[in-house]
Amino acid sequence: MRSWNFGIIGTGMIADIHAQAILNLENAHLAGVCSSDPAKAQSFAEKYNCKAFLNYGEMLRSEEIDIVTIATPSGNHMEPAVEAAQHGKHVICEKPLEISLERIDAMIEAHEKAGTYLGGIFNYRYNDSIAILKNAIEKGRFGTISYASVHVPWWRTDEYYKSKWRGTWALDGGGALMNQSIHMIDLLQYLAGPIDSLCAYIATIGHSIEVEDTATAIVKFKNNALGGIYGSTASFPGQFRRIEITGTKGTAILVDNAITVWQFADQTEEDKEILNRFKEIDGGGGVSDPSSISYQSHQKNIAAFIASIEAGRPFEINGAEARKAVEIVLAIYASAKEGKEYSF
Repeated sequence: MRSWNFGIIGTGMIADIHAQAILNLENAHLAGVCSSDPAKAQSFAEKYNCKAFLNYGEMLRSEEIDIVTIATPSGNHMEPAVEAAQHGKHVICEKPLEISLERIDAMIEAHEKAGTYLGGIFNYRYNDSIAILKNAIEKGRFGTISYASVHVPWWRTDEYYKSKWRGTWALDGGGALMNQSIHMIDLLQYLAGPIDSLCAYIATIGHSIEVEDTATAIVKFKNNALGGIYGSTASFPGQFRRIEITGTKGTAILVDNAITVWQFADQTEEDKEILNRFKEIDGGGGVSDPSSISYQSHQKNIAAFIASIEAGRPFEINGAEARKAVEIVLAIYASAKEGKEYSF
């Protein structure tokens, strides 16, 4: 079995999740890290027993590295991703892939030209409950889907936004939607299908930041289903994220990773087993503390990326796929700013 050597660009909170995910893969090795702060890179390297590179340029020139994960502020993803392609390195990048479609397209183009892989981190897709929900949709168990929505009533303290990049348009690319709720927005389009149009509002209610901490949108899907999006970091003390899919033959509601409603016209014994298996919420889910998330779904995300490279097949969350959630978030911002419906 080949072992893939990873380098991590960035040493913020999410970099620890990347490191733990890599260290728990049999066919991966954490070879190095770099940061804009050399002291942080050295400390991180000592913690995880890997090499501290001076900067990402040095890392990308190194023959020790096969794949890099990008864990920098969102608006700083494009430059290392493009340079990685130029040096023949595969890239798996933390969400959002970038904060504008133009910057994302530059990343996609660079990797297509180089023949390297570009993948996104949307780790919620790898939760077992989501796989079961996706399978039920594909089997037509919901009949004609009539409504699909996501709800992210989270809380972030003022201290959280004291970081120089969080809550800024320039580096965060937005607020409660672009940073926190983008995971669920990705799931909404992944499960319910492409969005046709939306109308939205955004507001800054609970924090002194330049971006939104609360947003809502009414959605129409291309399959004629209706839906909704709600995301906030101003909902004390923070509640579990929720997704609802309902149609002419069934309804499912997931609260975090638990399945609280699972009802179909053609109910089976397996459905009872699913409800029993997923009756417990298995973690805090980052409702108020972003460091409370587990590395395990990231591990599955990265493992799937490696498997795609080894098999020579497209990665399921490639650049084009990871782009979709960002396009939806930007459409919500445009609709809210212009006060009118946005069509895709």
